Amino acid sequence: MTANPCTFCRIVEGGEPSQTIHQDDHCVAFLNIAQVTKGHTLVVPRKHRRDLAEIPPGEAAHVMSTAVHVARRLTRALRAPGVNLWHASGETAWQSVFHFHLHVVPRYTETDLTPPWTETELPVESLAALAEEIRRA
Repeated sequence: MTANPCTFCRIVEGGEPSQTIHQDDHCVAFLNIAQVTKGHTLVVPRKHRRDLAEIPPGEAAHVMSTAVHVARRLTRALRAPGVNLWHASGETAWQSVFHFHLHVVPRYTETDLTPPWTETELPVESLAALAEEIRRA
């Protein structure tokens, strides 16, 4: 029998070591082995879903609900005054493990992470054509 090639599936199945902090019938939350900040946790569905395009909306809602629960637990336990949720779908969005997951990252200072992008505000009227293109899709 071949080992499951997906690291997160192996964690869910118990075939890969992890420090699980929450689990239920649909999700597992475990500490990321690459801690960006203390308590950095991943929330994954038990079923393998490659990315946002593959996960059914109801399942995604449960992952998000679990992320809220985990975020509250992390901020309370670690006294973190803030938290970031992060998701990436696809290589161009920096997804590196192709099993849908949310990063729950406790924040302790404004500078413990670097923002992934800088924002440039545009006049709202300049977005009309873009909004119409998206609505038509």
